[in-house]
Amino acid sequence: MEDIQTRMRDLGEFIREQRGSARLSLRKLSDMAGISNPYLSQIERGLRKPSAEILQQIAKALRISAETLYVRAGILEEREGDHDLVGEILRDPTITEAQKQALIQVYISFQHENEGLQSPGIDTPVEESSEAVVLDS
Repeated sequence: MEDIQTRMRDLGEFIREQRGSARLSLRKLSDMAGISNPYLSQIERGLRKPSAEILQQIAKALRISAETLYVRAGILEEREGDHDLVGEILRDPTITEAQKQALIQVYISFQHENEGLQSPGIDTPVEESSEAVVLDS
């Protein structure tokens, strides 16, 4: 029982930290997530165990992956080796929303460009050209 209480407290603290990073008031986040202000407050204090649907609404409002909240709530197990770069970009408080969107667009375009291509192995030498490239002016 204590494990669940500890997990809910940790989840609530994480949501509160993410809300602070996003510079959102409790009222604003509750409005954006479509849940009541008192219910969100209880979640942040670890007094309630939110459903997966509520966690998804909160994640969408915070612009983080729902999977991150599911793992914190104990609904999903953390995957080894998986990294949520888009989520990390969205959580970064040091860049603007426009900068976040630009980074994500570039990242996703690179992923699509490289689909089906295999990256060279570590031992594969990169061919270097000894010829200089001359640009016409």
